[in-house]
Amino acid sequence: METLEKIRKAYTEYVLENGKQPTSVFQFAKKLKIAEADFYKDYASFDAIEADVWLTIFNEAKSTVEADETYQTYSVREKLLAFYYTWIELLKAQRSFVVYSYSRLRAESMEHGAQRMGSAGWIPRYKSQILSPFKDVFFDYARDLLAEGRESKEVEPRPFVTDRYPNALWGQTLYLLDFWVRDVSKNFEKTDSAIEKSVNTAFDLIGRSPLDTLFDFAKFVYQNK
Repeated sequence: METLEKIRKAYTEYVLENGKQPTSVFQFAKKLKIAEADFYKDYASFDAIEADVWLTIFNEAKSTVEADETYQTYSVREKLLAFYYTWIELLKAQRSFVVYSYSRLRAESMEHGAQRMGSAGWIPRYKSQILSPFKDVFFDYARDLLAEGRESKEVEPRPFVTDRYPNALWGQTLYLLDFWVRDVSKNFEKTDSAIEKSVNTAFDLIGRSPLDTLFDFAKFVYQNK
């Protein structure tokens, strides 16, 4: 087993057994029978390990859906649905650790200020270093999807709003994560419904609507009066 995988596996087991991070890198490395310097070759801190887990789950979900030939024929709405369903399935495989890490994020967000989204629970709004790598790659993925959506006319460009679409999809991702963590339905069936409804609502909002038609008509009348 590579040192990186060894560290990540040992850390995951430690926090699940103890409900908290190890007290020091030195003691953690000693127990693993590796040099402290070897730990720092792969990770700058224990938080960096958690960040790597979140990032790895996203990358695996993205590569899994993109490897499916039928995914390439999907609409942008269907692609995002496929990603979320796959992402949640991968989260299930590490649910105990994900719930532990998310609970830490939630506790910190409560200390630094949090944003409540209806009955969905508390969503972190501070800049968590643990989620930052995941957020960065998700934004890249979202921008690519939205660009494709503009070409296929599934996404309507709107002045001052279009640039905020990736942020909206990130907020949706955090909402779904929070919903899944708290979901107690059989096989997390309610989370599947939340994914479907939230994605459909998002694309109904960012797609072309009667208001866009009205705006185009008003613009035409103004330019030709």
